[in-house]
Amino acid sequence: MTRKTTVLFIALLLVFGGGTVAYLVQTDGGSVETRDVRFAAPDGQMIHGTLYVPPGASADDPSPGVVATHGYINTRETQSPFAIEFARRGFVVLAIDQAGHGHSDPPAFGNGFGGPPALSYMRSLAFVDDDNVGLEGHSMGGWASVAAAQSDRDGYESVALVGSSTGNSGVADGNATFPRNTAVVFSEYDEFSMLMWGVPHASNVERSEKLQTLFGTDEPVEEGRTYGSLEDGTARRLYTPSTTHPGDHLSTTAVGDAVEWMQVTLDGEDELPPGNQIWWLKELGTLASLLGGVLFLFPFGAMVLSDRRFSDLRRTVPEPAGVEGRSWYGAVAVAALVPVVTYFPLNLVGQGFVPISWLFPQQITNGVMVWALGNGLIVAGLVGAWHYRSDRDSLARYGFDTDGWRTVARSAVAAATIVGGFLGTLGAVGYLFGTDFRFWVFAMKLPTLTQFRIALVYLVPLTLFFLALELLLHGQLRTGDRSFREALAHNWIAVVGGFVLLLAVQYGVLLAGSPSPFGQPLLTIVALQFVALLSIVTAVSTYFFRRTGRVWVGAFVNSLLVALVLVAGTATHAPL
Repeated sequence: MTRKTTVLFIALLLVFGGGTVAYLVQTDGGSVETRDVRFAAPDGQMIHGTLYVPPGASADDPSPGVVATHGYINTRETQSPFAIEFARRGFVVLAIDQAGHGHSDPPAFGNGFGGPPALSYMRSLAFVDDDNVGLEGHSMGGWASVAAAQSDRDGYESVALVGSSTGNSGVADGNATFPRNTAVVFSEYDEFSMLMWGVPHASNVERSEKLQTLFGTDEPVEEGRTYGSLEDGTARRLYTPSTTHPGDHLSTTAVGDAVEWMQVTLDGEDELPPGNQIWWLKELGTLASLLGGVLFLFPFGAMVLSDRRFSDLRRTVPEPAGVEGRSWYGAVAVAALVPVVTYFPLNLVGQGFVPISWLFPQQITNGVMVWALGNGLIVAGLVGAWHYRSDRDSLARYGFDTDGWRTVARSAVAAATIVGGFLGTLGAVGYLFGTDFRFWVFAMKLPTLTQFRIALVYLVPLTLFFLALELLLHGQLRTGDRSFREALAHNWIAVVGGFVLLLAVQYGVLLAGSPSPFGQPLLTIVALQFVALLSIVTAVSTYFFRRTGRVWVGAFVNSLLVALVLVAGTATHAPL
């Protein structure tokens, strides 16, 4: 076999082998049935979810149920560690896409984040004991749980707030009697301690006045102690696993704490110990699929470009014309730091000043769009000034030459074909196994038709950014006779290195016991996803430039891929 055929085989083996593992874990070896479901809120907004039905659940012998809800700019799959472990213990689990997230209809935040209609739907199922239902939610999903409890105060038995709180974004304040039988699983290094419980650092959460009000005490809350009465519905317990806010999704301790609380407060479940967990094997399976899906882009892209219809897109890589010597190190440092220095302010400008509308309906993506446009202008300005001041050769040395619009158009077609093949593998995994490409907080999901339409709008500014990035990487920073590995490593440092440094500072200080120095917990968590996504971007850019000798295919593949990943993975705020 040729090398690209071998790599393609390995990629597909990872994609479908990982999907098989993820499916077997998610269904507990096939014993738990998983179903895609959808149901309407009172105003007609459709909420989508995955229903986990354990063996033995029936109308004659209904099982206890748990509604599991993810946090902001996530989807139902991030709750799978909790859902898998609940289902293994005999709970029927409904893991929903919050309103405006995943496959649920926009707008975000509608119908109590989707919590109240989810509770109503769960209680309507004949094989669920409607007097024996728990609510578990992470972050904003905890607010969905509180909203559900507020909407039907007799329709649930207990609540597990994971990285969450009461009394936020319109949901009711907590006290010694509401919500019923509540556990707070709040990690020792949770980034949202001020938002959730009004303390600067999560290690002091037991001293939060808001938490003390929930627990009905004037003293610091004791971790692990049960306050109140299970029989009266006033039980309270605090857990503080040693992890971060997004780390709750990778913590056997956090998952075990939520499982333990549901076992304590609901009847009829299997008494499998909370520490007996297998969900992490699904994470490894979807990680393998993710790695395989990304790897697939390269041999498949090579096959597309080897087709005679795209033969005019390939040429010899031009001689480098970048900076040299010590100036190169300075240019790399500037390239790595400017995107990070502008990351918080430009994202906040985009979120705050680009109005939510049918044209730009996603607040988080609006922030990324403004950041991308701002950095594209900065790169174009700096590289352009360097180019003309240095009296360099024409831009053809940077791969920006064309044979007319035909080159650009055919490059766009080739990029669409390559990304289409990637989406085909993603769709196949979803159809066969009910999974996607993901690890932890980073996911590549198949977009809905609505999300695809939204992505086409954001595609234009993102394309401008990726063309500017190509100019930087393959113009100013490309020097000497470097191997592919060397070029990839150097480009990764320029594109991703600054974000790694930012996260090291933010989390280094946080883990040392102080609040993060730059604040912005949500954008800091988004930066974790930036590291993964920009690493893929760097590999795509480097590979396709060396494959074609031009910037067009790499820039178009990246803009399509990133637009679709961003839009499918975040929240839509405008009603569409």
